Amino acid sequence: MQIRELSIPDTYEITPRQHPDDRGLFFEFYRFDRLEEAVGHPLDLKQGNTSVSRRGSVRGIHFADIPPSQAKYVTAPHGAVLDFVIDIRVGSPTYGQWDSVLLDDKDRRAIYVAEGVGHCFVALTDDATVSYLVTDVYNPTREHGINPLDRDIALAFPIPAEELLLSPKDTDAPGLAEAAESGLLPSWDAARAFYASLDNK
Repeated sequence: MQIRELSIPDTYEITPRQHPDDRGLFFEFYRFDRLEEAVGHPLDLKQGNTSVSRRGSVRGIHFADIPPSQAKYVTAPHGAVLDFVIDIRVGSPTYGQWDSVLLDDKDRRAIYVAEGVGHCFVALTDDATVSYLVTDVYNPTREHGINPLDRDIALAFPIPAEELLLSPKDTDAPGLAEAAESGLLPSWDAARAFYASLDNK
């Protein structure tokens, strides 16, 4: 597989090598050792999640408190989504910026999202299925969101705004500036310190 760091530090695009034959195909969708080489530490995976979404559905922007937050390894085994990583770590050189990767059942890419980085996706097909491997179990008291339509972030959705489907939880979430002012966001320094603690384990 090929692993490429995105423009947001600590996020990676993973492209597997597919092996087709007359029976179908085979590929490795996750390699513990290869990802450890790129990230600098092994992932201690603790939970797996799957969502199925209608075309136009937006999920995110979500993140969790550091420590321990949640690192995510995200794939789309069926359909297609445009997956966004958003740097919400206050003090980061790319704070407020984002990058995106197309996840689908053709190229079968995955994306790795480090702890403290915002995550969001929009479904480009009906029944778009997204699976996440995460490094900590869900803890609702430590989970937070930012409005995915926030103009300061300005995510470029490839679907007209009137066709987007969002939950009240996400549309009621604060914008980036409000979240920063309230102290809700992780800091770049705290994130780097946490990554270093994992590197040293």
